[in-house]
Amino acid sequence: MEKNIFAKLIATALNLQEKAVANTLALLEEGCTIPFISRYRKERTGGLDEVQIAAISDRFDRLQELSKRKETVVKTITDLDKMTPDLQKRIDACWDATELEDIYLPYKPKRRTRAQVAREQGLEPLAMILLQQRERDPERAALSQLSAIHSQLSVADAIKGAQDIIAEMVSEDERSRQQLRNAFSRQAIITSKVVKAKADSDEAAKYSDYFDWQEPLKRCSSHRLLAMRRGESEGILRISISPDDEEAVDRLKRHYIYYKGVHGDLQSPCGNLVAEAIDDGYKRLLKPAIETEFAASSKERADEEAIRVFAENLRQLLLGAPLGQKRVMGVDPGFRTGCKVVCLDAQGNLLHHEAIFPHPPVNKRMESAMAVQNMIQKYQIEAISIGNGTASRETAAFIKDVLAGKYSLPSTRKSQSIQRSPSTPQVFVVSESGASIYSASKIARDEFPDEDVTVRGAVSIGRRLMDPLAELVKIDPKSIGVGQYQHDVDQPKLKHSLDQTVESCVNAVGVNLNTASQHLLMYVSGLGPTLAKNIVDYRKENGAFTSRAQLKKVPRLGPAAYQQCAGFLRIPGAKNPLDNSAVHPESYAIVEQMAKDHDCTVADLINNKEKREAIDIKKYVTAEVGIPTLSDIMKELEKPGRDPREQLEEFEFDKNVSTIDDLVEGMILPGIVTNITNFGAFVDIGVHQDGLVHISQMANRRIAHPLDVVKLHQHVMVRVIEVDHRRHRISLSLK
Repeated sequence: MEKNIFAKLIATALNLQEKAVANTLALLEEGCTIPFISRYRKERTGGLDEVQIAAISDRFDRLQELSKRKETVVKTITDLDKMTPDLQKRIDACWDATELEDIYLPYKPKRRTRAQVAREQGLEPLAMILLQQRERDPERAALSQLSAIHSQLSVADAIKGAQDIIAEMVSEDERSRQQLRNAFSRQAIITSKVVKAKADSDEAAKYSDYFDWQEPLKRCSSHRLLAMRRGESEGILRISISPDDEEAVDRLKRHYIYYKGVHGDLQSPCGNLVAEAIDDGYKRLLKPAIETEFAASSKERADEEAIRVFAENLRQLLLGAPLGQKRVMGVDPGFRTGCKVVCLDAQGNLLHHEAIFPHPPVNKRMESAMAVQNMIQKYQIEAISIGNGTASRETAAFIKDVLAGKYSLPSTRKSQSIQRSPSTPQVFVVSESGASIYSASKIARDEFPDEDVTVRGAVSIGRRLMDPLAELVKIDPKSIGVGQYQHDVDQPKLKHSLDQTVESCVNAVGVNLNTASQHLLMYVSGLGPTLAKNIVDYRKENGAFTSRAQLKKVPRLGPAAYQQCAGFLRIPGAKNPLDNSAVHPESYAIVEQMAKDHDCTVADLINNKEKREAIDIKKYVTAEVGIPTLSDIMKELEKPGRDPREQLEEFEFDKNVSTIDDLVEGMILPGIVTNITNFGAFVDIGVHQDGLVHISQMANRRIAHPLDVVKLHQHVMVRVIEVDHRRHRISLSLK
């Protein structure tokens, strides 16, 4: 019954068909992964994409948590013997977390409050007398109540205690809380002030924009809010959120206090006491509680936005254009410590490594040039990958000079056995963010137990040129350098989102079953660390896989795991060409029937466009297989195993610009987008300091988000509009 309710609630919230949501929830419960559902179960979901399925999954998890919370609330109220049929009915019908907590608040166990003390003193009847505002003499009423309960309290203390009860009643009233929430939603101002003792400190300088800052909360962007909250956590800023207090209190009083006359005079002396209680309850209880709510909810929204942008940046980075299986030289550039150079074969295996010192202070340029030439010839290097960190520009220029023949190799050093590469290697500069993290990781130690961190880092730089996805999955996404405030957002939510993104990218591209590392395999749908290791171990013992069906022989890889993973694993050169495609084994019989009906083989269908065009897919529709799946099959037969990623392009910075001092306003320069945020995009123009293209400088039209205009690692032409040497800030424009 509850599942039906969940499907209905989720469908309404996400504007989806209830049947599609119910089917998706059933598939998720069966253990199907999001990539598998979106790719191979379109008939059941109505063609929902990964984003929609992920949203359904997240909503379902939240509803389950809320259901458990409702059980706790019901048990607590029942144990207090305060449950009523109406209250039970309200709780059963409630599927809003805030509303549920409002219902629960009067019954919620709490620390001993002033109101509880007053109730223990028998002052609740007096509080109700004051609240009704019919008594003309509050002191007489207090004295009468004190006599009735034989209390030794003074009249003043009794009235004060009664006011404490009223203050708590007002603060816990659902109507009062919702009214104040509405005020916060409409008009709350977030204010940031510097802690005076920290104002002149070095660590405070980066928060100078927020030393005296205020703006409507509803207009506060996620990056500004996260910046302020970080400053607050570091003890530099004080943050508050507040509506118009006077107006908010006035609205509350109009609900509880009776007025008379055109001037709004209080009807009775009790009204003054109730007004005082409301003032106290608002300041001491109600406003802090609602402010805490809005601080949490605004932070949650900011987190979600930051995580969304981070995830999209990560997706673009992981799906970056691969060079493919080429013999690559990886270079981790440096000045004093030299450049660490590695040579890799087409499968990414380390063949050779050495350090060269072409830059100051060592300046062994000729020796370094000869070493590079020797390595290129000996290992038949086809491409060179240079990290974009310190000394990157200088190293790239040096390598290009070597390739251009500016450093001649003495004849005495030439070896007859050394063969020249058939063509000059291409030179690429790649992001080295995260390479140092990888180099010190357990994964790197397991891969290269006998090499130091410098070698491992250079290998990572070389491999990410060959296949960014395969290499970057080994690195904690937070360390890749494409997010903002990644350490300030909700960490479990961030990890969940980034893991989903990695899984989505890996399965969108597909994985070569015979070359994929254990770490790449673990992100394949239906697999995990254990099964990924078992696949690699099986491969080592039995040689390369020749068919997907062999996966069934891998220890612990049962029918369920096989169903989930098979369609995302590729076997180039397999006897059955479908094993190198995204066609799922469960659909092989359909393709074979298509081939049989047209008197040809499956290979003929793939190679012959005319035969494919002659197929009427409607003839192959069954109760389980519909047009969506059949259409996907035909697309795959057209280009089986096609890599969806773009082709890699060479890039070169302006040769006349190497430092920030070389920049002049108005310059038009080539650049690479390195990071995308809500407020703009950072672009590397080759001066060791990324410039910012603010969202207002991205197009001659209003845009909702920088992602609408640029993507990560895109090659762009930018105009320099301002250079702030003091703060090392560069402002750029795409206009």
